[in-house]
Amino acid sequence: MSGTDVAASTFPFLYSHGGLDALKHLRGLGYDKFEMMIFPPHCWPREMDAAERRSYSDWLEGEGCSLTSFCYPLLDNNPNGVDKLMREYTLDRYREAIDLAAEWKCPYLVAIPGPVNSLINPPTKWMLDWFVEGMKKLVDHARGTGVTLLLENVPFTFLPTAKDMKETAELIDPSIGINFDICNSVFIKEDPAAAIHMLGDMLKNVHISDSGAEEFKHARLGTGIVDPGPSFKALQEIGYRGATVMEIITDALDANSDPDEDIRASHAILASHGWKPLG
Repeated sequence: MSGTDVAASTFPFLYSHGGLDALKHLRGLGYDKFEMMIFPPHCWPREMDAAERRSYSDWLEGEGCSLTSFCYPLLDNNPNGVDKLMREYTLDRYREAIDLAAEWKCPYLVAIPGPVNSLINPPTKWMLDWFVEGMKKLVDHARGTGVTLLLENVPFTFLPTAKDMKETAELIDPSIGINFDICNSVFIKEDPAAAIHMLGDMLKNVHISDSGAEEFKHARLGTGIVDPGPSFKALQEIGYRGATVMEIITDALDANSDPDEDIRASHAILASHGWKPLG
């Protein structure tokens, strides 16, 4: 059934594996759809030569696998920072990611507003204007590439809600879609099923994981406050045809973590609610 495919994110392997090795590792777990993290040294377009870039696309084609999306976590840069040079630097990195996504036939690049965490943030209108202006430039860069930009709801940004994402996308361009993160929505006490209905056909990609009520995490499903059932029902009701990405954030270099088991356990819970089982 369409809309029930499960993809695995390379997030747990940012520091333990290069991007291609992470894909191979996840393939060994049984996955053929992946979200690639765009992050140095894991997978950073400006540091990859033509042969390395080609090795990814050759492997994907040879294995019959595909990338559902690129995700760019923005830890070191900010598309709505007060410094224009930072904003331009960030857009340049996005442009490189768009070009790489086109080369690897990855349909979506997830973009998030920059973080806000200071005691006195810039006025919201300033940040919104900077963000919209930058995203319009990226839409122009992406035209004709086959790559679509998706906005994501993230709690630590100045636009945390699904409604924020919908309204901001409408300010940018009709081509902009939404990457809806169910865990992020639950953490800020939204109703994710209602958000899914509100987003409707703007929804192109989905993230899922789990979190505690007080401490923000992206942990294995079944360990926190996220109930996948209502979201699955809502996705079916709107006719969603994309993938659901397990965005489990744990560090494979941490001796106390087991990302492979987190991924397997999370997928088993998704399958119990109607998503396609592993294998």
